Amino acid sequence: MGDRTTNGRLAVEAWSAWAPGRETSAAWRAWAGAADGNAEAPSKRAPPIPMMLRRRASPFGQKMVDSAAACGEALKDARYVLASRHGELGRMIGILRALDAGELPSPAEFSMVVHHALTGLLSIGAGNTRGHTALAAGLDTFGFGLMEAVSCLAERPHEPVLVLYGDQAMPGEYSAFADDDLGLPVVVALALRAPQAGDDAIVFEASPRAELGTPSCCAAAAFLRFLITAAPTGAAGGCRMDWRWSRARQLS
Repeated sequence: MGDRTTNGRLAVEAWSAWAPGRETSAAWRAWAGAADGNAEAPSKRAPPIPMMLRRRASPFGQKMVDSAAACGEALKDARYVLASRHGELGRMIGILRALDAGELPSPAEFSMVVHHALTGLLSIGAGNTRGHTALAAGLDTFGFGLMEAVSCLAERPHEPVLVLYGDQAMPGEYSAFADDDLGLPVVVALALRAPQAGDDAIVFEASPRAELGTPSCCAAAAFLRFLITAAPTGAAGGCRMDWRWSRARQLS
């Protein structure tokens, strides 16, 4: 894959995350070992997604909807980047079981297993016409989602980006395909913008690994720990890529 390093800068306007037992920003700060106020906190919630639309999301999808809404105005104003390795896996398994039983799958269930369906739901509910990108990149999905966001900010500095990452662990009957999923289930929403002069900017770096490897940790959790604790640097070793983050004052 070569030794080329990709880098870019971003600023975090707001964040929200969910995992079992860590459902508030205070719980995440306690998990990270940080004092209150050390990181950008979730902003005022955006207007809720209409219930008729929200009900179309699965219970896990609703966690993602709630995290996106907790990032405030970004839900209405930002371009979306959805990063999920498995997507609505529970729905897909239900459809496969229906087909195995000789039944036709529910049209509503089928429409929501399309990988970008959740971002479509969010954009309709929020009246957001910025557009969105949906990607799945195996064990490096969170890192590539962040890379896509950094690319969007470089291309359109005046357009904010909302990164929405979420995945669940593979269920028991599919555990043989789980590879090295770590730290799941987890949801992370990041409202990002291009850094401005005087910002405490985050420098994002990604470089390909010489050989495929085993992830060293959950990259989404590693980034959150870096963000929440205001650490000078952070890193996560992925399957195909090494991900690194550092802080630098934006000069112009």
